[in-house]
Amino acid sequence: MVKVGNVEILGDVALSPMAGISDSPYRKIARRFGSAFSYTEFVNTEQIVRNNQRSIDMFRFDEIERPIVFQIFGSDLNKVVESSNIIEELNPDIIDLNMGCSVAKVSSHGSGAGLLKNLPLAGRMIEGMVKTNSCPITAKIRIGWDLNSLNYKETIHILQESGVSAISVHGRTKSMGYTGLADWNIIGEIKSIAKVPIYGNGDIQSYKEAQERKKETNVDLVLIGRKAIGNPWIFSPKAKVEYKWADVRQLILEHLDEMLKFYPSDDDYALVLFRKHFVRYMEGFTFSSGLKQKLLQTSSVSEFKELLYSLELYFDMQPIQLKESDTHCEMYL
Repeated sequence: MVKVGNVEILGDVALSPMAGISDSPYRKIARRFGSAFSYTEFVNTEQIVRNNQRSIDMFRFDEIERPIVFQIFGSDLNKVVESSNIIEELNPDIIDLNMGCSVAKVSSHGSGAGLLKNLPLAGRMIEGMVKTNSCPITAKIRIGWDLNSLNYKETIHILQESGVSAISVHGRTKSMGYTGLADWNIIGEIKSIAKVPIYGNGDIQSYKEAQERKKETNVDLVLIGRKAIGNPWIFSPKAKVEYKWADVRQLILEHLDEMLKFYPSDDDYALVLFRKHFVRYMEGFTFSSGLKQKLLQTSSVSEFKELLYSLELYFDMQPIQLKESDTHCEMYL
C-alpha cells in the first residue's frame, strides 16, 4: 500500500497519464485489470479558468476509477492555483502538476517539462495548491531538461519543501522525448533521497519487468505508459500472450462501447479516437492488409463490428503469438 497524503493506494503498478489515451473508458478497463489508481489526461489550466466545458469534461470519471488523480499543466502561478481550486469541486482524490511533458507546444511555453527550468515557480505552484486545497498535491517530473542539466536533486528538494505528497519520475530528460532509454539508476537514486512516495516511469514492457524494477529501485509504485496502450493485461501477472483471440475481441468491443457512451454526441468521433487503441490491441495478429485498412478507415460502428467478427476467418482459437518487433515500445503520437 502507498499512502499519498490521506489517500491509500492499493497495488504497485498503474497506468501513466497519456494525452489522447488515458480517458475514462480506458482508465476503467485498466483499473479492472489491476492498475492501482487512475490519472486523467492532463488539462490546460488556461482553459480551466476560462471554464471551457470541453476541457472540464476531461475530468469526468466513474467511481470505479478511484483513487482518481486530476492532472493539470500551466505556466502561470495564479491560474495554476485557481484552476486547482476549481477542479477540487469535482471531487478528485489527488491533484497532480505535470512537469514532464516534453512536447514543444507545452514545454517551450514554460509548462510541463518547461517548469524544470524554473523550479522556484514550480515550488510556488505546489505551495499555492497545497495551501488552498484539501486533497493531496503531487507532481510528475523528468530528470532534467537535457543531459547537461540533470537537476533532479534540486527538483525533488524544492517540491518536497513546497509540500508535495508524492512524485512520479520519468527517467528521461525533456530533450530525449521518448528516445533512448529511461535511466532507472537515477530513479532509484531519487527514491533513496526522497521523503515522499516515488513512482518510477519509463520503458516498462511487462508486469514482470515492473515488479523487477520496483524491487531493484525500491520505488513505491511503477507507472506504465506506451506499452499499456491496447494492452491492459500488462497490469496483471497473466500476460496478453496467454489469451485467445475471442478474449481480445471481447475486450475490444467492450472498450469501443465504453467510448461510444463517453462520447455520445458523435459515434464517428469515438470510433476515430478508438483507432489508436485498436491498432495496439491487434499486435500479435496477422491478417489481410486490406481488411486491416477497412477496419482503420470505416466511420461506421456497425461495419467495424461486422469486420471485427469476420476476423474469425483468419484466427483460430490459439493463444496470441507476438512477433519480436511487438515487444518493443513505439511512439504513439
